[in-house]
Amino acid sequence: MKISESELILNERGAVYHLDLLPEEIAQLIITVGDPYRVAEVSKYFDSVELKKSHREFVTHTGFIGNKRISVVSTGIGTDNIDIVLHELDALANIDLAERTIKPQLQSLNIIRIGTCGSLQAKAPEDSYIVSTHGIGIDNLLNFYVHSNNEEEKNVLQHFIMHTQINERFAQPYITTAASSLLKYFVNGFHHGITVTCPGFYGPQGRVLRLGLSNPELINRLTTFQFGNHSITNFEMETAGIYGLGKLLGHNCLSISTVVANRITKTFSKNAGLAVDHLIRKTLETITSINF
Repeated sequence: MKISESELILNERGAVYHLDLLPEEIAQLIITVGDPYRVAEVSKYFDSVELKKSHREFVTHTGFIGNKRISVVSTGIGTDNIDIVLHELDALANIDLAERTIKPQLQSLNIIRIGTCGSLQAKAPEDSYIVSTHGIGIDNLLNFYVHSNNEEEKNVLQHFIMHTQINERFAQPYITTAASSLLKYFVNGFHHGITVTCPGFYGPQGRVLRLGLSNPELINRLTTFQFGNHSITNFEMETAGIYGLGKLLGHNCLSISTVVANRITKTFSKNAGLAVDHLIRKTLETITSINF
């Protein structure tokens, strides 16, 4: 069955609308970053760059380190943008754009997010690195899609809802696990834990400027959450969306973050740019050693 023009929008050159990319212009290994300017901070370490594309906040560079082809794509901020990026990357891999039909043989992309976050544990100070074992979304994105959880995920999520008192008044939280095929390579030098993905930067992350909060104890409740070996290490605005959509679409996803702010010690990185650059180099060194 053909996908209609209104459901999958292509531009005048036949590329997916928001990313302005054709299938041959992306690699099977993709790094996502939030900031469009950070794309060049990653691709400057490539041995060669074959493609540079830009449309709105979505910037893509595709190139090589050795014989490994890599694409870097900026997502902008928030899971609304993640909804666009994940679906259009999947379309490039798994939909015949000319025929507007799903390909009979589906491809799994490897997608690694390099981002920044706020730490919710004193033991994960600014300039340290966190790998998200799970993403818990309080942004509602995945609830627009049919999804399910295994028993462990269900138990963690139920305890999370009870402990944080985040319920349908805010959003129905959802949970997805990182791809074990990628997670196993990022152990030494990284904190591991659950990442909470929020629908905003101020109130949803417990910041008070001029407005009062309806859940003023949220930070404390996130910090003290414990279920078996699971605890919440950090929060940000993209990871749960990437994990949730990635899993539903059959892709392998991992999110790695530089801590720029520690919300418990109330400290901020003195040189966040340098810390992010170190994470970029550490991630590239790791993924170029993996045989995907």
